[in-house]
Amino acid sequence: MSDYLTAAFYQFVELPDYSALQAPLQACCESHGVKGMILLATEGINGTIAGPPDGVHAVLAWLRSDARLARLQHKEGFAQHSPFYRMKVRLKREIVTLGVAGLNPSQMAGQYVKPEDWNALIADPDVVLVDTRNEYEVKIGTFQGAINPHIDSFAEFPQWVEQARAEGQPLHRKPKVAMFCTGGIRCEKSTALLRAQGFDEVYHLEGGILKYLETVPQAESRWDGQCFVFDERVSVGHGLVPGTLELCRSCRWPLDEADLASPHFVRGVSCAHCHDQKTEAQKQGFLEREHQMTLARERQQPHVGAKLKS
Repeated sequence: MSDYLTAAFYQFVELPDYSALQAPLQACCESHGVKGMILLATEGINGTIAGPPDGVHAVLAWLRSDARLARLQHKEGFAQHSPFYRMKVRLKREIVTLGVAGLNPSQMAGQYVKPEDWNALIADPDVVLVDTRNEYEVKIGTFQGAINPHIDSFAEFPQWVEQARAEGQPLHRKPKVAMFCTGGIRCEKSTALLRAQGFDEVYHLEGGILKYLETVPQAESRWDGQCFVFDERVSVGHGLVPGTLELCRSCRWPLDEADLASPHFVRGVSCAHCHDQKTEAQKQGFLEREHQMTLARERQQPHVGAKLKS
């Protein structure tokens, strides 16, 4: 059995005292050998943590002991190695940044669709299927027939919606819209955004792509490719089995075999997507970081410089 349990979770809920939760939550995670990232804001909580199964479950129990988080749901996956190098609880303005004031996902989000019912919904020709994730995520996998907004950050999504509502565009005349993201959190806000703009029939995949890949048999799946995840696994496939991709430490693009064969790929330094975007000084810094990581691996010690950008 694998040694490390990974748990991903979020909940939109009013937490006016969110800053007071930071220190005790950090202490709880550290005392149970749990690492990862948790974001706290007035609008709720969002996190992914990993560690010994008993430790992860203890942290989840601590969170659920707060009546406001009693219904907190999470998704689990196991790994041979820890996907994180340290624990950080951060205070944020939003637990997922969209930049639109006045949205209340806990009250305004669209209709949930369970993974086992998702295929039937997106097979409806009257439904417009939208992938709300970033370009580098869509690149490695998405649902068949989904629209790619070609955004580099979720904060660009409102602008895409505005453009997509124009005559001749996919959201003109406010059709039925089904949206999805990695774990469900971005769709809470994207569906709330559309409902605030007068869309009546808005749906989103409950639990996100990860729950779909965990729940729906591969033989029945309408998912093509791998799903990017924000930890050292880089990507997962059906059954949440870790994927085959490697991460560019410079720009965070997931790299396949062709990317790794590119003459612009230098491990830890650059890839075909970013080789011309970094200065020589930056590349030298990345090269030194990669050297230190190699030394740490030889000593069988973790190196925090290997962590992903949050």
